Amino acid sequence: MTIKPPILQPGDTIGIVTLGSPLAAGIINSRIETLRSLGFHVVLGDYVYAADGFLAGTDEQRASDLMNMFADDQVKMILPTRGGVGVAGILPYLDYYFIQSHPKILSGYSDITVLLNVLAQYSNLITFHSLMLIDFTLNTPPYNYDQFFSATSTLTSPRQINNPPGIPQISKVPGNVTGPVVGGNLTSFVDTLGTPFEIDTKGRILLLEDTHEPINTVYRYMNALKLAGKLQDCIGIVMGQCTECPVSYGVSYENLINEFVVPLGKPLMTNVTTGHGIYQAAIPIGATVNLDTVNNTLTVLESTVSLEDIPPIL
Repeated sequence: MTIKPPILQPGDTIGIVTLGSPLAAGIINSRIETLRSLGFHVVLGDYVYAADGFLAGTDEQRASDLMNMFADDQVKMILPTRGGVGVAGILPYLDYYFIQSHPKILSGYSDITVLLNVLAQYSNLITFHSLMLIDFTLNTPPYNYDQFFSATSTLTSPRQINNPPGIPQISKVPGNVTGPVVGGNLTSFVDTLGTPFEIDTKGRILLLEDTHEPINTVYRYMNALKLAGKLQDCIGIVMGQCTECPVSYGVSYENLINEFVVPLGKPLMTNVTTGHGIYQAAIPIGATVNLDTVNNTLTVLESTVSLEDIPPIL
């Protein structure tokens, strides 16, 4: 059974963790002030400010911070400071049964999407491909906040995911499919293939996006997913933007989609504003969505949070 975390309300406490790469203390502190200005209380993990090369502490330390937030009854949402690298390193040290019995909102993208999908798969918990702490600034587009709080602070159902005005969602292969949505950052998923934590796409709608990768590298990663059966197993594909992804050998991201993804014959929507771009749609990983590429709509069919805390599983 899919578990919906309790709704986020004004005055709630948000737990801040750094699960991958470190982030400068000044940036962390300024974003925390934004959260407080929005009316939230904040608690920090022990290793939020840690920095050990390209990681914020050891795998065990970062995992313990996350588990402590799930164990803290005062914390209603867990917000990573950033992604970076290294999030997959914490996965063997998590207690998925405990997380399942103590559900909370967890939001993020980039390398955090590995964690989002593993929790949806192993703990049956709806997670959110949406904002991280670093995104809470005074200059964040209202669209991003509207998407985030519509998903985490309302029981709106159904909720249609639309791009901001002037940025079209483009349906390239017609079809109409319904199922759980999984996915996020392409690079991060390829790193987990062949491990117990690889993404499960069977019977699911697959979301993919990336950033700062040359298009020939994006092709390499897409082909790895294809060879692993992930593109065959999914029932539909949503391609987010590839931000700052340079053309390679005269091939653009759009060319790659047309030449590699379209021939798969799956219902396909492209140019969805989610992930690393300026505008960030909130995609609830593990929730049931409808992808209608005849009418060019992407719709979340269920509320993605619950009104009450869910009692522990006995």
